[in-house]
Amino acid sequence: MTAPLRRRPDRRYGMRMPALLDRHGRPLRNLRLSVTDRCNLRCQYCMPDDGYRWLPRGDVLSFEEIARLAAVFAALGVDELRLTGGEPLLRQDLPVLAGMLARVPGVRELAMTTNGVLLRESAGALRQAGLHRVTVSLDTLDADTFRRLSRRDDLARVLDGIAAARAAGFAGLKLDTVVIDGVNDHELPALLDYARGIGAELRFIEYMDVGGATRWSMDRVVSRARMLELLQARFGPIRALRRTDSAPAERFELGDGTVFGIIASVTQPFCATCDRSRLTADGMWFRCLYAEQGTDLRALLRGGAGDAELAGTIAELWHARDDRGAERRAHDPHRRPLLPQSQLRANPHLEMHKRGG
Repeated sequence: MTAPLRRRPDRRYGMRMPALLDRHGRPLRNLRLSVTDRCNLRCQYCMPDDGYRWLPRGDVLSFEEIARLAAVFAALGVDELRLTGGEPLLRQDLPVLAGMLARVPGVRELAMTTNGVLLRESAGALRQAGLHRVTVSLDTLDADTFRRLSRRDDLARVLDGIAAARAAGFAGLKLDTVVIDGVNDHELPALLDYARGIGAELRFIEYMDVGGATRWSMDRVVSRARMLELLQARFGPIRALRRTDSAPAERFELGDGTVFGIIASVTQPFCATCDRSRLTADGMWFRCLYAEQGTDLRALLRGGAGDAELAGTIAELWHARDDRGAERRAHDPHRRPLLPQSQLRANPHLEMHKRGG
């Protein structure tokens, strides 16, 4: 069956591009590209255990393969690309890839999510190559808490990286904070003050039960409602802003005009408007963050498939997409971590550092 196309405006080119729809009418628009599964931090909500099985280097997609797949996805309506990992800045010569992707026709926004440890050294080159936006993970401003969360002592380097991104001219700088009860929930006002002070938009994220979060439990989740209570106690009335896109964050405004976001994937899933999918560093395509099965696009690519065959496969699979993983998890009265450690060992593609956040 041929997937239905719906015309949508393209803000960059002032024309209408086709949008590929899934079974729930959600367009294929946002593709997250993991460029490596390796990471220089060991954050407890992502990689809490040891003994990782890294991808063989020969399995990792080359820059040319990534750019080719990105172009196929763009021809199907994807206009937002985000570089992820692992930690994307561990991929050698990343600005070269950024430049290749920035030239893909139809790409309106090219962004990157990073832990910031290596950002100081590469911010300028990435900006010059054509990267549009940067999001930096910042879970704490306290060195001891950072060390406990990440098992590394790199907070100063992360803050330097954020300063370098600002100096390089990245507009719309965002900071992401995973909030965990009893760990960093008391820091919400301080983190928001910091973001306001540097002109960044902070997004608080509910602690999610995916991938390597094998120690997750519901009582460690700080809900959106609780976050708003904590922030209102410090800053006064908070106003919800009207949603204007399919981004995962709900946005709010303080009395002084400071805007921040909350990604409430656990207590308020946004599956109904989710337009994003993920491509792992070795070419496995996942259409839901909670999906246990993906599609090996690398095998097609290296098996000699042409662009038309790749596009046909992608279109057919997106058209059949019925995933609403977060919603289904939200209705589970006995909710536990998504996967046990034994299952992650058997299938490393289920790890968050493999498929990107």
